Amino acid sequence: MRTAQLLAVLIGGALFGFGLAWSTMIQPEVVLDFLQFEDSGLLLVLGGAVLVTLCAYLLIPKLMNKPLLGKEFHKHPNTFSKNTIVGSALFGVGWGLAGVCPGPVFAGIGAGNWMLLISGAAMFLGAYAHGRYVSR
Repeated sequence: MRTAQLLAVLIGGALFGFGLAWSTMIQPEVVLDFLQFEDSGLLLVLGGAVLVTLCAYLLIPKLMNKPLLGKEFHKHPNTFSKNTIVGSALFGVGWGLAGVCPGPVFAGIGAGNWMLLISGAAMFLGAYAHGRYVSR
């Protein structure tokens, strides 16, 4: 990985983590309140993230011939299968039980919420088990 790419990933990750912390998505109790329809504040966070991402994916390839740090834009193939449904359901159950998803786990650990190490370890074990036993 080139230095410019590494720097872009580092800056992007830092911005993402800062945004997650500022929006309180790194606090499982806030996320659980949102999932139980008791606090709708995270709806603005999720909606804002979707809007920014949608604009980026739709506009940037039209405004630029190639990515700043890559050779060309790649289109991800649309695949929808039972694996998508099962994976989404498992993700949702895990999110509802733990109150965090992968990005906020790392950002929360970075902010000093050491209890999230347990969720992070469990996510790692789940991904490892999938890679070892399911995706052969």
